[in-house]
Amino acid sequence: MTTSAVPSATPAPGSGQGCRVGIVAAQWHADIVDNLLLGAVETLRDAGVAADDIVIVRVPGSYEIPVAVRVMIDAQRVDAVITLGLVVRGETAHFEYVASPVAHTLMDLSASTGVPCLFGVLTTETIQQAWDRTGGVHGHKGRESAAGALEMIAVVRHLRSNLP
Repeated sequence: MTTSAVPSATPAPGSGQGCRVGIVAAQWHADIVDNLLLGAVETLRDAGVAADDIVIVRVPGSYEIPVAVRVMIDAQRVDAVITLGLVVRGETAHFEYVASPVAHTLMDLSASTGVPCLFGVLTTETIQQAWDRTGGVHGHKGRESAAGALEMIAVVRHLRSNLP
């Protein structure tokens, strides 16, 4: 059995050329999500994704993300979709009603369409934990999601090009 090399975990500069990437970002917690969005867009542009090939749509909150992702996949012909949002646990069951269904629906969309959907929705206990993941002590999840999207585009293209 012969195996071909699969792309590395870190996209090389220019590896985004010819890629069309969607981003669905929640408006809720805009200060944090905007920071995630900025990092994701900068990472895509640094990798060579053309500005016209980055499709951004804003939705009210994280719960609304999957519907926009589905329409984006169908209507915009994107190679991957990055989702950005924030759900803070707080004192109510709201967290469980939002975070898990969104994550599961995005996984279902990825599997059923073959279009990678990157889960950049922060699920934290506190607002400070969210800030720590937007360029703080825990990295920048917007940038990481964009890098993951480019890596998955390369993996999917690699797999499709090696089909019999």
